[in-house]
Amino acid sequence: MTKKRDSNRPSKADHHQRNVAIGAATAIGAIATGLASAIHFGLFDRFFAPKDGHRAPELEGDHHPGPDERASEHFRPDPTAPVSAADREALRPATGPAPGFSANRGDLRSEP
Repeated sequence: MTKKRDSNRPSKADHHQRNVAIGAATAIGAIATGLASAIHFGLFDRFFAPKDGHRAPELEGDHHPGPDERASEHFRPDPTAPVSAADREALRPATGPAPGFSANRGDLRSEP
């Protein structure tokens, strides 16, 4: 015999619309995430022309510069220009202990 429904308890709600809305929102979110990550990783860069940069007139013609030809004056650095303190600090070699897999002698972790 079947059990009768308890009249004090409400009937089970129909969640069909809610489930469809959640599925649609999930699909839209997945598509948006895919597009955002594709833009972030530069997968669409080939479809857009580069906007910045400069022309290289010595490379535009049929004649390409050889090893004996120098670049134009605009592309050569000034060897007599003063080096700023920030640039000198950035080029200073790093001194100090190099990271390794084992601890230094005398440390507790290196002892068995």
